[in-house]
Amino acid sequence: MALLTLSSPHAKGPQRTSVMMRWVIAMTLPGLLMQTLFFGWGNLHNVLWCTLVAVICEAVVLKIRKRPIAFYLNDYSAVVTAVLLGLALPPFAPWWVSLVATAFAIIFAKHIYGGMGYNPFNPAMVGYALVLVSFPVAMTTNWATPLSLVDQPASFLDTLQIIWGQVPAQSSMVDALTGATPLDTYKHEIAHSLSETVLENPIFGTDFSLGWEWVNAAFLVGGIVLLALKVIPWQTPVGLLAGLAIPSLLLGHDADQTTPLVIHLTSGATMLAAFFIATDPVTSCTTTRGRLIYGFGIGLLTYIIRSYGSYPDAIAFSVLLMNFAAPFIDVYTQPRTYGYVDAKRGPKAKEAKEKN
Repeated sequence: MALLTLSSPHAKGPQRTSVMMRWVIAMTLPGLLMQTLFFGWGNLHNVLWCTLVAVICEAVVLKIRKRPIAFYLNDYSAVVTAVLLGLALPPFAPWWVSLVATAFAIIFAKHIYGGMGYNPFNPAMVGYALVLVSFPVAMTTNWATPLSLVDQPASFLDTLQIIWGQVPAQSSMVDALTGATPLDTYKHEIAHSLSETVLENPIFGTDFSLGWEWVNAAFLVGGIVLLALKVIPWQTPVGLLAGLAIPSLLLGHDADQTTPLVIHLTSGATMLAAFFIATDPVTSCTTTRGRLIYGFGIGLLTYIIRSYGSYPDAIAFSVLLMNFAAPFIDVYTQPRTYGYVDAKRGPKAKEAKEKN
């Protein structure tokens, strides 16, 4: 009687790519809800628009490459890229900015390298960095003002008219609804003011980041669920938050000189990056220690660029720079092979080589 022999590991209910991607999408919904509640309909529109563009671009490229369209669309990787872009882009960014970012992410950052599993750089961050560098005005002047500070919040129809150019960008309506982020505001105003004066700006509310703290808290909750389900590893987000917190505590303890840690953590895309962007399994490290180093590097670079660079958030550039380093980090953080007693590095490794 022939028996079917299977090699290890013997795991029950393997998590398919599509299942993991759907969980990632689902756990971004609390953050999207908070963005909608505090900043209006812009990000919801962006997510839907970017998803449509991503699916169309994915299908067209798969058709050109003569690959089965339905099979590859069902892994939801294109949708995840679109959702992350829709969450990260300014709520009132013109429709063509989202189009360029999403199309470039799918076509060039993903498929030009061979598709999912082969791309060395995070597609969503490649698309974001492209439009940030190419269209700096559109990417820095279309952030939504918290609804509590707006006399007449924009309806969904008003949002569509602004994004699709039916309302001129120079109109008083747009000026009343858009503004800078708390990170950007604090960074530029602290250069000539004290912390107490800067925090009097209504955009900081009473909790340092009016509305943004709830958005980051929602992404934190979603990330914790992904950790509990073992969809993402814990090392990358822990490393990222440590890489951002440690230099901020050591070098940025004076709030009259630099942005304090609480604003770093509760403003911008910190939690979105820690749990949803940096944890991309294709472009991040694969070893346990490598993930800690990789995440720490992203956090450290984010702090450096935020504090001394021209960009207030810096998540995209930090992630892309560490994507470069991920293969190198993996090589030098390989774990000891199971059953192998000699160390691969360090003094013990040198002794083993001398004996042999």
